[in-house]
Amino acid sequence: MNIEDYNYNLPEELIAQTPIQNRSESKLLVMDKINGDIEDKIFKNITEYLQSGDVLVLNDTKVLPARIFGNKIDTNAHIELLLLKNIEGDIWECLSRPFKRLNVGTKVKFGEDLTCEVIEKKEEGIILVKFFYDGIFIEIIERLGLMPLPPYIHESLEDQTRYQTVYAKYLGSAAAPTAGLHFTNELLEELQNKGVEVLYVTLHVGLGTFRPVQEEDITKHVMHSEHYKMTKEVADRLNLAKQEGRNIYAVGTTSTRTLESIMTKHGKFIECEDDTSIYIYPGYEFKAINGLITNFHLPKSTLLMLVSAFSSRENILNAYKHAIENKYRFFSFGDAMLIK
Repeated sequence: MNIEDYNYNLPEELIAQTPIQNRSESKLLVMDKINGDIEDKIFKNITEYLQSGDVLVLNDTKVLPARIFGNKIDTNAHIELLLLKNIEGDIWECLSRPFKRLNVGTKVKFGEDLTCEVIEKKEEGIILVKFFYDGIFIEIIERLGLMPLPPYIHESLEDQTRYQTVYAKYLGSAAAPTAGLHFTNELLEELQNKGVEVLYVTLHVGLGTFRPVQEEDITKHVMHSEHYKMTKEVADRLNLAKQEGRNIYAVGTTSTRTLESIMTKHGKFIECEDDTSIYIYPGYEFKAINGLITNFHLPKSTLLMLVSAFSSRENILNAYKHAIENKYRFFSFGDAMLIK
């Protein structure tokens, strides 16, 4: 369980900097989770693998333009905040930079109609702030904020909607559920016409998903909590699929963590809204899903550990080696993988 067991070398030129023109034309590596057999396909070929009666579960969260820039009211020092999670009312958990310039009581101004005050200072750059504003908060953030693209993306995004899934609905994420970026409305319709049941859960992506593992022993890593929701209709349909022995495919690690959190806590799918800090790494026994659609993940990340748990570390690292040799594109705007 050493962190170096989840490391691999990736040529920098394979880190996708921009989305491809057509979402569903990305590459798709199809892997058998048991024997590790690999096929090279195009993402829209996913219709060949999902059959009538299968269930596809997607995360319908919507990304906030959560990066906001302001200045300390007393010193005019430049401050950057990344909104992570709405705690209650106008209190938000944020990632701050530079962390050392902020203390409890520090006030920051963002434009003419938005300020905040630091009310708690935690660790690793995390603070709690209370916002003060005139108007509607989300509208102000959408006007002032920028899309929170990952730090390994160095090119600007011309079309901001390309960092949203086509089915994004509920605002609240600090990052996109990137496995879903490959789907088009036409592809989803084609799957439904084939008899695939398409269902949605919501998990607002935050620090738990993209925070790197710092511990040498991966079992000592602590996940940051993220908020999720499942409706009664979706719970009922998933329970029926389970009873009938039909396959449940999760789109992305966030959908996976939502489904596994609910099954782990309740033993079945139920209507619920809660926070999860579930941490899935090899040795975990999956209770909810039979298949996984995902992107290629960063070295030493909890996401790489999750997909390794679903298959095996050896199978996943072998698939990644194949993907590198065949010039797949990696990370948020990169290509996809179907583990079945």
